[in-house]
Order: sequence, then structure tokens, then C-alpha cells
Amino acid sequence: MEEIILRDEFIKLGQALKAAGLVESGVEAKIVITEGEVLVNGEVEYQRGKKLYDGDIVSFRGEEILIKQ
Repeated sequence: MEEIILRDEFIKLGQALKAAGLVESGVEAKIVITEGEVLVNGEVEYQRGKKLYDGDIVSFRGEEILIKQ
């Protein structure tokens, strides 16, 4: 499981996917999110700007990202 350490209070979903190297660009992040391919805490998330906080888990194509403070 990939871990992303927060620099601020939160990170947006699209930024987290890019930071973890799961997508190449913001455009790709937008596409996979709006197509329902990304889960946040087990629920499909369609908002690229969804704010992720400490403890949130993002799942995408068999990979997981843990957001940590």
C-alpha cells in the first residue's frame, strides 16, 4: 500500500492519484474518477476535487493509497 504524507490539512483526490504515480496527468485522473474507477474508503467517488484527510484509503485498479498526517 502506497502512503501519501499530507503537507496540509488535506489533498484532493486527483492530486493523490498523480502523487502516487497511478495516473500520468490531471486529465487522466479526471477521466478515471468520472468513469467511477476510483474508490474512497470503499465507496465509488466521482469528484476529482474530493478532499482526502488522514486515514482515508483510495483504491484504484488493485492499488491502494493510504493518506497519512
